[in-house]
Amino acid sequence: MSAGGLADAALVRKLARRPLLARLTSAGRQPLKLVAVPRDHVAGDRRKGEALLAGRLKLGNESLPLADLDFLAVGTDGLLAEHLQGFSWLRDLAAAASREKGARLAEAIAGRWLLAHGTRVDAAWRPDLWGERILFWTAYAPYILSSQDNGYRSALLNTLSRGARHLETAADKSPPGIQRITAWTGVVAAKLLLQSGAPRVARAESGLARALATAQFEDGGLISRNPHEQALLVDRLGLLRNCYFASKQTVPDGIEAAAAAALAALHGVTMGDGALSSWQGGNPGEAARLQALVEGCGLRARPLRQARGWGYQRMSALGTIIVLDAAPPPPAKMALTGSASTLALEMSDGAQRLFVNCGGEGLLPAGLSDELVQALRSTAAHSTLVLDDTNSTAIQPDGTMGKGVADVEVDRSEDNDSSRLIAAHDGYVRPFGLVHRRSLSLGNDGKEVRGSDTLEPKGRRKVKESVPYAIRFHLAPDVEPTLTADGMGAILRSPGAPPWNFRVRGGNLTVEESLWIDGRGSPRTTNQLVIVGEFSGIGGEVAWKLRRTS
Repeated sequence: MSAGGLADAALVRKLARRPLLARLTSAGRQPLKLVAVPRDHVAGDRRKGEALLAGRLKLGNESLPLADLDFLAVGTDGLLAEHLQGFSWLRDLAAAASREKGARLAEAIAGRWLLAHGTRVDAAWRPDLWGERILFWTAYAPYILSSQDNGYRSALLNTLSRGARHLETAADKSPPGIQRITAWTGVVAAKLLLQSGAPRVARAESGLARALATAQFEDGGLISRNPHEQALLVDRLGLLRNCYFASKQTVPDGIEAAAAAALAALHGVTMGDGALSSWQGGNPGEAARLQALVEGCGLRARPLRQARGWGYQRMSALGTIIVLDAAPPPPAKMALTGSASTLALEMSDGAQRLFVNCGGEGLLPAGLSDELVQALRSTAAHSTLVLDDTNSTAIQPDGTMGKGVADVEVDRSEDNDSSRLIAAHDGYVRPFGLVHRRSLSLGNDGKEVRGSDTLEPKGRRKVKESVPYAIRFHLAPDVEPTLTADGMGAILRSPGAPPWNFRVRGGNLTVEESLWIDGRGSPRTTNQLVIVGEFSGIGGEVAWKLRRTS
């Protein structure tokens, strides 16, 4: 069956005649309606929208045929199933189809959802899925409520109202973080947009305030420290702000401040090519999608430079950007894919990435093996120092983060010549009695970066013999390293930036193979610069310098 066949009017009429829809429509004495329809200003992905019209829902490396779509068979497990259930794909459909053309498909799929899940509370009523569903059902009401079939319209609106009432009691049962925030944004949106909901919006706003307080640092970043989830937070709060505007209500100061701070934190981990730096199991994502979010969310903010909670320190000068992880990994209850990345860095020159972290799957299905996903979370998969091939924070066999970095010291200073950053972590104190301290200095002309990695003794444990170390600088795939004749430096050539000269003092420089996960979750082979040597129990220092040739 084609997408057009799936969406024909006969199917919609059949849905409206079914006994279950009669039960749904009898829920209230008067037909429900939306008092306002918010606008989503974030542009969708036209390619994905065209795929929907052609009969396939695509996400990452997975796709789902829409012909004879069975929501019960698809279920709610997995990223693709959640994408279908949350209806965020309506944004992509709207980017590729007019209201008239898109509504035929959207209403048919919504009707099938009603048939599968409309009469009972099941897995599809998971609070975060309902929260997302409410945000997108209301924002794209013209696409799912254009039908002249009053039975179908009443069924969908009554189900939306029931879902909102369910969320009021279930939202706090969601895991803390972006899922609970999504659930409560749905409750607030429903109160603003459904008849008789506005008088009870204050209670929903209090729930959202609690969810934000347990998930968001004061500097705006999520406690999960995951840039992809941070982008979702900006999106969720942006959609909710549109609900306030549509209903002619004032956005509460707390929500406005949380949204602006969230965007600043997101900007803080964005590199020169407009995509994200890779942290906590994430990858760069697609720059175009991030740009669409930033332009459409309705907010403006400068990049967060000194983030204490969020933890990502940003240095920038005339197109050169460095982002350093200066915090412990996130707590296990807030992040399932935390990484041992403390004091790792990424660097770009204009739109050209130079130093990267290996990355991870992000929030899209990529088909990476479990073994590779675990390896990508290790310290060695990040651009930082690794002592005796040991993670700075242990990764347990079950995937949770163990003991390691508990405290990170940060000191920053600025003058007329450069910006300086010194950060130290205690992740190697327990096993080796050593503190790792990384110092960075970025010239104000953006042409020179000076760095050093130092190990200093601390604590009772002392290393009797020397300990091997490796300071890794993973390179972007299009960066070609050439070692100098003395073996103490390398020239980094790339198509998007002038050559950079890299010099080392205190260790031996080698080039090794590496792996980088691109913005679509695909592994790409690349190289890494590795400074190797040994430290004694009293520690030591390795200094390095980068200089742009023009």
